[in-house]
Amino acid sequence: MSQNRAVPRRSVVAGAGALGVAATLAACSSYGDDGSDSATTTASTAAATSAAATASASAEATAGATPAGTELGPTSDVPVGGGKIFTAEKVVVTQPTAGTYQGFSAVCTHQGCTVSSVTGGEIVCNCHQSHFSATDGSVVSGPAKTALPSKTVTVSGDAIYLA
Repeated sequence: MSQNRAVPRRSVVAGAGALGVAATLAACSSYGDDGSDSATTTASTAAATSAAATASASAEATAGATPAGTELGPTSDVPVGGGKIFTAEKVVVTQPTAGTYQGFSAVCTHQGCTVSSVTGGEIVCNCHQSHFSATDGSVVSGPAKTALPSKTVTVSGDAIYLA
């Protein structure tokens, strides 16, 4: 899926920093009265040009880059107040409030079954009817006694990624 992605602030700051260093190097080159330091001036100018090109290429690469990890699917697959189980990746992603996505292991901590649904703000395992909070993975009702482990998920554009 092709989409425009904003350049992250980190890339802009890094690019501006690289340009600032290059400008400082160019400004700090010394000039002799007889012009004998023209090689230093040329080298500083080349360094400034190279740094600017590197910063620009870095910003362009980052702007089109996708987050590290496995793309799980579109955010539209995870309803507000509900969730979706990605069985192949053994992760469940919930959206307790609009725009807030949480990731948890989809493996029940009771006996290792894969959870089966997300309903009513709870992640449910049908094997033995353990229920977990869709907000933080804590046990709502057993027999499970341990919360579902958290998984790191990120959203970029309209896609969810598992880190």
